[in-house]
Amino acid sequence: MALRHFLTLRDLSSAELEQIIERAQELKKLQHANQVYQPFKGKVLGMIFEKSSTRTRVSFEAGMSQFGGSAIFLSPRDTQLGRGEPIEDSARVISSMLDIVMIRTFGHDIIERFAAQSKVPVINALTDDHHPCQLLADVQTFVEHRGSIKNKTVAWIGDGNNMCNSYIEAGHMWGFKLKIAAPQGYEPKPEFLKDFEHCVELVSSAEEAAKNADLIVTDVWASMGQEEEQKIREKAFADYQVNEDLMKLANPDCLFMHCLPAHRGEEISETMLDHQSAVVWDEAENRLHAQKALMEFLLLEHSK
Repeated sequence: MALRHFLTLRDLSSAELEQIIERAQELKKLQHANQVYQPFKGKVLGMIFEKSSTRTRVSFEAGMSQFGGSAIFLSPRDTQLGRGEPIEDSARVISSMLDIVMIRTFGHDIIERFAAQSKVPVINALTDDHHPCQLLADVQTFVEHRGSIKNKTVAWIGDGNNMCNSYIEAGHMWGFKLKIAAPQGYEPKPEFLKDFEHCVELVSSAEEAAKNADLIVTDVWASMGQEEEQKIREKAFADYQVNEDLMKLANPDCLFMHCLPAHRGEEISETMLDHQSAVVWDEAENRLHAQKALMEFLLLEHSK
C-alpha cells in the first residue's frame, strides 16, 4: 500500500495537485446536484484539533459524512495528547484504529512526528508554518472564476504567516508569480523563501504588490496565539489594509480572497467582503470540495 501524507503542498507533485483541483470541481457538481456518492462507507476520519476552527471542522466532518464514512473529533481535553503522552505513541495507537487523520496544531514538527509513526495518511489542517488545505480551496476558486492560475500574478498583502508560506510553495507548484508586501519585521522567514526566488518577490508596499495583480489575498493581522500583540500589529500593519482603493491598482478582473475569519476595518475595509472582486464565500465552501478530493486521493493511494 502506498502511504502518502499531505503535510505541505510539496508532498504532492504539480500534476497530482492539478488532479485534485479537477476532482474537487467534479465532486462539487455532484454535491450541488444532490447526487449521493459514498465510496468510503465504514471508513473513519480522525480529526485532532489543538487549535479551534469553524471551516476546517465543518468541511472535513461534512466531507467524510458525504462520502459515507464518519469522523471522530479529538481535542487535547479528550485524549492523552493533552496529558503528555508522546506524539509518536499516540500516532501508533490512533492510526491503528482509523483510516485517515487530519491534524490542526501549533508546531509543524508535531505533525511531522505524528506522520512518521502513522499507519494511515495524515493531512495538515493547519500548523504554525503551513496551511496547504486552504491553498487547494483558493486555487480551486481561482480556476472556477478565471481559469488556470499558471503565469498569473498573485499579491499577498499582510503578515508573512503560515498562509503566506503556503502561497510561496503554491507559486512554485502551480507556476504563478507571487508578490509579498509585509511590514518590516513581519516578512516570511528566510527558510521559507529559500529556493523560491524564481517565483517570489518581496515588495516594499501594498500598492506595489497590488499593481497589475490577478489575485489579491490577505489574512488577519494577529493570528491565533498572537492576540497580545494586537495593538502593536495594528500600528505596524496600518498601511497594509486591502480596500477598494487598493483594488483599483490591480487588473480589472482581479479577484480578492481571504481565508476567514476576517476583521472588518482592520486587514480589510468594512465593505471589502462584498466587493465585486471578492470570492471569499466560494473560497470558504471550496474547503469542503477540495478536501474531499484530497481525502479521496490519499485513501485510494493507500488502498493500492
